Amino acid sequence: MRNPRRPSRAQQRELARRLGPGLHRNVALAGQTSFKIGGPAALLFEATTAEALATAVRVARELDIDYFLLGAGANILIGDRGFAGLVIANRARGVSVRGTFVTAASGALIYPDVIDTAVAHDLSGLEHYVGIPSTVGGALWQNLHFLSPAPARERTMFIGEVLHSADILGADNVRRRVDVDYFEFGYDQSVLHGRDDIVLSATFELEPGHGEALARIMDENLRWRAERHPPLDAEPSAGSIFKKIDGIGAGRLIDEAGLKGFAVGDAQISPRHANIIVNRGAATAAEVCALIMHVQKRVEATTGYWLEPEISFVGGFAPIKRIAA
Repeated sequence: MRNPRRPSRAQQRELARRLGPGLHRNVALAGQTSFKIGGPAALLFEATTAEALATAVRVARELDIDYFLLGAGANILIGDRGFAGLVIANRARGVSVRGTFVTAASGALIYPDVIDTAVAHDLSGLEHYVGIPSTVGGALWQNLHFLSPAPARERTMFIGEVLHSADILGADNVRRRVDVDYFEFGYDQSVLHGRDDIVLSATFELEPGHGEALARIMDENLRWRAERHPPLDAEPSAGSIFKKIDGIGAGRLIDEAGLKGFAVGDAQISPRHANIIVNRGAATAAEVCALIMHVQKRVEATTGYWLEPEISFVGGFAPIKRIAA
């Protein structure tokens, strides 16, 4: 949870010179996340193309400026003190189709950008991820997955199953194309967790389908999610808070501990889904962290399991008020 270093005036001047008018100062971040929580970014650059994204990352590295890549803003909690370094907002959203291959910039949203394009071209393989807030880059970072409710295919599906290749900017600032094996995908896991590589674009290899049938699957999945998850527009959240434990759902353990609906300030465990914390209007990151730690202690005391957070913690955090277990 360490807040990054604030760039010196000399670093800021050089950053502005090399990145141009897309660089902004003291930008509110809460509205750019699905949780609607967090302080401001000292510096923010909007990258609207893969080339601009690669340039921004290279410049930040060369100037030794701490940076964070912000996509859809889901699955993260930004501290109340914000981010003192450079936030690079990935707005590169181009999508193209060639035969059964769909190529998308890493800032493109899986839904609607990529899925709608694929379905419009009668291509199947991504429709099950409808309604999940994620960019292409974020989907590869965590190996986006979804348990399909369709009886004929009731299983967990992973984005790595349809990934063909990706263009990345390596930690050495060299651009290269890699295939699916490079990512070493696992459950909520990819090689990106341990390497400073940036996904610039990805190509998915899909199968021929029929637009109407694909639209029906999308409708089924959207209804399934609506029945089980709090709506993001009314109850902002970061999605699942804790990782699954050896096939045991974290939500079940939290429910068994009697914590559904428990709240710290405006941060509340959703009465609908125990592994989701919702922002009831004015929740702070400190309140969310206090609630997370309370859940961990209570679940361990009642079930013997220790829950590990699935979300990422970004920026500077205020002191956390601990709650008696």
